[in-house]
Amino acid sequence: MKKHSKLIPSMIKDQRLIEQRRQQIIDGAVRLFVKKGFHKTTTREIARECGLSIGTMYEYIQSKEDVLYLVCDYIHSELEHRLQESVSEEDSGIDSLRKGLKQLFKVMGEMRTSVLLIYQETKSLPKDKMSYVLKKEEEITAIFERILEKGMKDGTLNMNPSSVKLMAHNIMVIGQMWTFRHWALGRYYDLEEYTERQMALLLGEFTSGGNRDGNGNLSS
Repeated sequence: MKKHSKLIPSMIKDQRLIEQRRQQIIDGAVRLFVKKGFHKTTTREIARECGLSIGTMYEYIQSKEDVLYLVCDYIHSELEHRLQESVSEEDSGIDSLRKGLKQLFKVMGEMRTSVLLIYQETKSLPKDKMSYVLKKEEEITAIFERILEKGMKDGTLNMNPSSVKLMAHNIMVIGQMWTFRHWALGRYYDLEEYTERQMALLLGEFTSGGNRDGNGNLSS
């Protein structure tokens, strides 16, 4: 959030305090946006929810759309951080893919309502902030592009190089499916079973020619 705080000017000069107060605003806004939706939530309600006066809150943001941008940026940054944290340079491509997939499904389970919020409300952002949010989505997808390319290079993943970008987007959509289709899938699977079945299907696409167990792992 610090890197792009220039998109939202603040009257306060203390960067540490800006980060602290904006996190308060984000936490309160997420609760309200999930419960009431962006358009039905007022800035006064956000201020009350995060424990600030309306005047104090406007020292850190200029509009309700600024709050939505902060929320979207925070959710994307959290997802990106946790995905990158789950993989290591020392891992093979397929091991990185397994770890990345597990983390993606885990985070989608934990942040399901927040991720759904982004996709429901992003259209309400001003053009410049919407462009940034969409760029963040592409940057997260690129994590899986790099993992797939690594696996092709070290020989642990088998796929057509021209399909890397498409498959990375497919992975993100399958992760987000737990968010968008939970109303239906949640009746048949818990998150653990959903993760196992989706990983088996996805890993099966990359390991043709090898023997795989029920979780899509290569066996000797």
